[in-house]
Amino acid sequence: MKVAVVGATGMVGEVMLKVLAERNFPVTELLVVASERSVGKKLTFQGKEHTLIGLETAVAAKPDIAIFSAGGDISLEWAPKFAAVGTTVIDNSSAWRMDPSKKLVVPEINAGELTKDDKIIANPNCSTIQMVLALSSLHKTYNMKRVVVSTYQSVSGTGVKAVQQLENEIAGIQGEMAYPYPIGKNALPHCDVFLDNGYTKEEMKLANEPQKIFNDRTFSVTATAVRIPTAGGHSESVNVEFENDFELTEVRRLLNETPGIVVQDNTDTNTYPMPIYAHGKDDVFVGRIRRDETQPNTLNMWIVADNLRKGAATNAVQIAEYLVQNQLV
Repeated sequence: MKVAVVGATGMVGEVMLKVLAERNFPVTELLVVASERSVGKKLTFQGKEHTLIGLETAVAAKPDIAIFSAGGDISLEWAPKFAAVGTTVIDNSSAWRMDPSKKLVVPEINAGELTKDDKIIANPNCSTIQMVLALSSLHKTYNMKRVVVSTYQSVSGTGVKAVQQLENEIAGIQGEMAYPYPIGKNALPHCDVFLDNGYTKEEMKLANEPQKIFNDRTFSVTATAVRIPTAGGHSESVNVEFENDFELTEVRRLLNETPGIVVQDNTDTNTYPMPIYAHGKDDVFVGRIRRDETQPNTLNMWIVADNLRKGAATNAVQIAEYLVQNQLV
């Protein structure tokens, strides 16, 4: 299994390599791909040194799978070139997510839709992945009508410059700003760029991607995405209205039985999900499960996950695992 990781030196790319190693993905040959300025440098994977190569060299090598985390423009230009030589591309950018000809996949929910003909597969937005995984079994059972989500997103979702900005502010150092304002001791209601409708691009991803993943337009999502001064891990306050009523004990049972979900929900012991404890883990943590007492059939939940792992790298590797296990590559 010849595997290329495109964007191998980025924050998500580094985690992708780590997850591939941890999960013992059957890599027989690894191609680590980076921008031209990094070509020729070395990195270590499973104790072996690898030389970074450019995109043209990687395409010529015809890998079986290429996992991309190098930005939308790179994906739009290069994913079709890999696909043209028979490579299956799993893309972590937003480039292909809403393309009607491409699958948008969370393996626990809709990997069964994948076929050998899917040569470019989209990895959803990090905030979307953790939300839909927590909602999947509940939607099947009770039928969602409307979801209101407010996110509390870490600086690692922006990238290494944002992490450095937060670290600089904590240390009292003047440095390069990833955001238009300080992030330390602050909260920015501004994730990604603003669109003409007054929402940010991140908020519209949360609105649109779940409908595609569930292949269902009967529910709607409205979102407010906020950047907070945590180094890693995204948190979400989710209010979901269902067609049908529910019992909280049944909701907890369904969540406990959902692969990839860990319920942390005991107010007597102050047990609830927090990003500091989600760090480095592949699970999605759900707590503060309670009925919305202001209207019928409505539930409140608090959902937390490591955005670089299940929100990006791990989900992509799980897609690759499914392709290998089902002989789709």
